[in-house]
Amino acid sequence: MGWPVLFRCGALLTALGFSLVGSYLFLRLAGEGSLNALDLLRCLLVAISGFWLVWGSAAAVLGVFRLRPKVTPSVAPLSGRTAILVPIYNEDPVATFSRIAAMNRSLIAEGQAEHFHFAVLSDTQAMDCATQEAVWFDRLRQEPQSEGRIFYRRRERNIGRKAGNIEDFIAHSGGAYDYALILDADSLMEGATIVAMMRRMEEDPELGLLQTVPRIINARTVFGRSIQFAASYLSPTFARGAALMQGREGPYWGHNAIVRMRAFAASCGLPELSGTPPFGGHILSHDYVEAALLSRAGWKVEVDPWLQGSYEEGPENLIEYAKRDRRWCQGNLQHGRLLAAPGLKVWSRFTFIQGIMAYLASPLWLALLITSIVAGVMPEQPPVLAGLGVPLVEVWALGIAVAAILVLPKMLILIRGALDGENRRFGGTPLALLSVLGEIALSTLLAPTMLLLQTRAVAQVVLGLDGGWPPTGRGQNWVGVAEAFRASWWIVALATLALGGTLAFAPAVAVWVAPAMLPAMVAPLLISATSRPSDRNLPLPFRTEIEITPPPVLVEQRAILSAWAIPGIPLETESPLLPLRTASHVPA
Repeated sequence: MGWPVLFRCGALLTALGFSLVGSYLFLRLAGEGSLNALDLLRCLLVAISGFWLVWGSAAAVLGVFRLRPKVTPSVAPLSGRTAILVPIYNEDPVATFSRIAAMNRSLIAEGQAEHFHFAVLSDTQAMDCATQEAVWFDRLRQEPQSEGRIFYRRRERNIGRKAGNIEDFIAHSGGAYDYALILDADSLMEGATIVAMMRRMEEDPELGLLQTVPRIINARTVFGRSIQFAASYLSPTFARGAALMQGREGPYWGHNAIVRMRAFAASCGLPELSGTPPFGGHILSHDYVEAALLSRAGWKVEVDPWLQGSYEEGPENLIEYAKRDRRWCQGNLQHGRLLAAPGLKVWSRFTFIQGIMAYLASPLWLALLITSIVAGVMPEQPPVLAGLGVPLVEVWALGIAVAAILVLPKMLILIRGALDGENRRFGGTPLALLSVLGEIALSTLLAPTMLLLQTRAVAQVVLGLDGGWPPTGRGQNWVGVAEAFRASWWIVALATLALGGTLAFAPAVAVWVAPAMLPAMVAPLLISATSRPSDRNLPLPFRTEIEITPPPVLVEQRAILSAWAIPGIPLETESPLLPLRTASHVPA
């Protein structure tokens, strides 16, 4: 039994133990005198919800106590060739191609550009956007050393969406490359990071996929910057703990990861599920499935939470977040049909279950809230079991215990950051504390709205409504109150009805319902307020090390964007990575 298995068992037993204790205490509380069927149902919901709550926190606690391994960086020369794949779908070509240009310059600065080719894989269907892609690709071809290294092709039919796009490239051009670095349209990576990932692949012939933990960049709004802070400050610790349990059966998140071309081509052909969407058709959350297929074939799938220099952008408001979350919900629920697929590792099947429960948790918590309201409204029900005696704790104590499970990992991360100096990268411990508290407060206020949005997404999938794969809206910031109300009026109505009905028929229960329903009743105001831009230059919460000291490749990309916006200015004079050149040195 290896270390990952021991960590898995320890986390599972811990989550199981806490959930059983919590459900027993709730049983004592609910069943004073006698237990009816509704009491037993509520206790079952507490047990299931509590298990996944503790399980989610276990990874963070493990990550807090994990020490950084001492590894001597390799300087071995590269021998293979990597295709850097950039799938795009109705994206802004200026922003996307400026990232490619910045990464290309970073690789040139590393002296390793000849080992890397860029392939822009367009699935764009909007003709005006496709025309702009062609125009700006001609501009991208003016970049240093672009000749024979930067390519573009557009599919007229986007069969299989992103996974099909990549599969098409592998089928037609994969034989020319040893590895593929798969990015998203908003991905950005340091040249040194890309080179280090390729070296890892060449030095470990069993490694089929290496996943980084991307940091979020360029957030402008309160909502976006809170996610950006969580991704930079909190997520790496969660990832370090999760990596201990995953071992060689780690995750793939669909981007900012390098794969061994031979392994991916031989192992990761995706089936088209029988039937119609949402449960049939093409697999939306293809990345989890591809990681499971690589593991089934015996390849190592690893995540490196220590690897820096990997970035992406995130949604800037709750409406855009919910659109993306709806697609992930449908994709994860599709995985229920793959749980019995032959040959999969046990951990891969558990990962599918974990992804499914990430969305079923919301309807479960809502069901617990509804059954508690019903229990307070309905007359005394016939007993099923005898009571267990006097409650051991009050209901408020259970509420504090749930809050502690959610908050404790973040406080432990803050304490570790104060001890190892990590907080200095985020403006110091006082500012990091303010940011953590702000993230907790904001996520708490938005939690009821998120719960109802995810519950609706699950209901839509169960009812057979296909959400498809809508284009990602990047850079969309402020949402007006009227637009926010159109998107969330039903949340306001449900919350008002729930709280009003409780006050009318079960006022004693209202004190426990109000904290969940009051934020939902003002959902439009919260959505609009958190979508407003915030000043990143002020010493306010959510400052990240990337804002304080922008990485070189981000500085480069911003310089390129600025130069492309002003005709007549040669890009080379804007580059902090490359020596100054004139236009005559740039290959056509």
